[in-house]
Amino acid sequence: MFFSKISSFLLLLCLVTACKEEKKTPVKPDEPKIFVRKDTAKLKKEEQPRRSPIINIVDSVAPKYLVLYIKDSASSSERISHKLAKVYGVKLPEVMKNNKIKPAGPPIAWYRSNKSPFFFEAGIPVDKKPAKLPKGFFIKNIGGEPSLIAHFYGPYSSTFVGYEVLTEWLKDRKKTRSSIPYEIYVTDPMDKDGKMLDPYKVQTDIVFPYK
Repeated sequence: MFFSKISSFLLLLCLVTACKEEKKTPVKPDEPKIFVRKDTAKLKKEEQPRRSPIINIVDSVAPKYLVLYIKDSASSSERISHKLAKVYGVKLPEVMKNNKIKPAGPPIAWYRSNKSPFFFEAGIPVDKKPAKLPKGFFIKNIGGEPSLIAHFYGPYSSTFVGYEVLTEWLKDRKKTRSSIPYEIYVTDPMDKDGKMLDPYKVQTDIVFPYK
């Protein structure tokens, strides 16, 4: 069931343009920068949705996860989607199967550069630490700290709006980010019949840990 959701998510990634634009906001010296997956040249050619995304902001504590993940890079936003498909659909499930561990949450991704090459990390929460980690695979605990979370509903290409809203919220309240933001892909973008859902019913959580 869980991996069928991942497969649906992967299809969504390949169908949408994973382009985001970020407003330039001054960053405090001790504050981690925000890296958003984007491809500016491609974004300029894309027709933006007329309908604004739905963004529900929650000031809470980030959920705790033990995440099995891999580090990678890509030359473009489109290549990120293809690489994520392989990471979520093949590489991570293979390690999980070999170590007899189970998924414990939806896919998660971190982005560490705003221009090509795009460096990123992609992982799946698991129920326990693997007995042996193959080369190139890592494990880490996340969550448990104060976080501003945007429950985002809308086309994936518009998620940059969620980043802008969270950035302004923290700025207005004089809060500082404690680590880089990450995305949790919550909703299966396909229904039980294999049809793509209305993107405004598909949830992506954007998490901003802060202090």
